[in-house]
Amino acid sequence: MLKIWAQRKDDAQKNKSVVPPYRIRLQKDLSELADDPTTRLEFANTSDQTKFTVVYQPPGGLYHGGEFKFSFEVSEEYPHKPPKVLCVQKIYHPNIDTDGHVCLNVLREDWKPVLSIQSIIFGLHLLFMAPNPEDPLNNDAAQNMINDPTGFKMNVTTSMRGGNVMNAKYECVLAPTPAHSKGRR
Repeated sequence: MLKIWAQRKDDAQKNKSVVPPYRIRLQKDLSELADDPTTRLEFANTSDQTKFTVVYQPPGGLYHGGEFKFSFEVSEEYPHKPPKVLCVQKIYHPNIDTDGHVCLNVLREDWKPVLSIQSIIFGLHLLFMAPNPEDPLNNDAAQNMINDPTGFKMNVTTSMRGGNVMNAKYECVLAPTPAHSKGRR
């Protein structure tokens, strides 16, 4: 009888799928975002939570009224390495270049394993609430912000509406009106 019990235990151990630690941590991080009214998660493939889009709506500032999409790609080295994050829309911002790269220190040298997806979103929040022209990825936008703050504000508004700024066409990033977005969260 003991042999049968030991055999069943061995079989159960062999068939038991082990969830990698990075996936457990990622699941925890994603669950923390559920109550954040400024963000929404979108998964192209619900069985793969390592690739997702964060849709962020700034609650105030120059970019208020916009809906900005960031692709996240989490590797097996998470949380020891940060996720890869790109803005999927072309936006006029001193800290986001036209290819979508984001100038956020926690995505590079300041990343620590104690940081989370929420930490990155908080960093994005700060970039939208207080763009930093002193550490730019988009030099034209940074110089515009420094030299002509009023013109910069107008350019942000124009770009968010899908207009042309400095000979570049931007896509409309205005959030849908509440009447069209019921049941989205």
